[in-house]
Amino acid sequence: MELRDAQDKVMVALDCRSDQALALATALEGHARWMKVGITLIYDEGPAFVMALKRRGYKVFLDAKFHDIPFQVERAVKSASFSGADLITVHGAGSAQMLRACRRGADEAADVMGKRPLLAAITVLTSMNEEELARVGVTRPIAEQALALARLAHDSGIDGVVCSPQEAASMRSLLGPDALVVTPGVRPRGAARGDQSRVATPAEAVRAGASHIVVGRPITCADDPLAAFDAIVGELVDDVA
Repeated sequence: MELRDAQDKVMVALDCRSDQALALATALEGHARWMKVGITLIYDEGPAFVMALKRRGYKVFLDAKFHDIPFQVERAVKSASFSGADLITVHGAGSAQMLRACRRGADEAADVMGKRPLLAAITVLTSMNEEELARVGVTRPIAEQALALARLAHDSGIDGVVCSPQEAASMRSLLGPDALVVTPGVRPRGAARGDQSRVATPAEAVRAGASHIVVGRPITCADDPLAAFDAIVGELVDDVA
């Protein structure tokens, strides 16, 4: 894999406060292409933080995980689109009606901006195992649940999914070569799992079919975040055709 292609596959999860996030964005300039803004930063800083990252030249994955009644999510996605986010997440479990409303909101923003963000549906959180899934009333296996939600999202106009690396191959088979398949739960060899249950290395995730991998703490908590980022990119360059 070429260097720039590998850099474009790694989304750095800025799951921290704004001062640390900006320091990380500064440290990774010229290397990282994508920054993921999670709910901590969304509630701390709002759309202004996305705009700040866009001014620095980053593509922004706004991990808002919208999940509400269709009336609310249509307007929420439209509003979030005006921040300049390139990718926004919604919950696949919110129903076909909700997912179609999310797409309408993105399209309405495009009528004003000339383009819309991509949308990805959350399938099953990577922190969950089958025991946890059963405790919220879903008794079919994780793989089946994730595929069912992916199919629903695809049929509702959503561009792709967020899933664990374990489901990446089946998602790629289901959704085709051009769909987004974004995989959190990625840990370099030897890194701690933290609160993630379903994990893989960066190269394993991409070989399985991930279009992008999300990496947070192994980069953001490293003594040298840039060296940690470059090591992950190096693994992709060396190990992925």
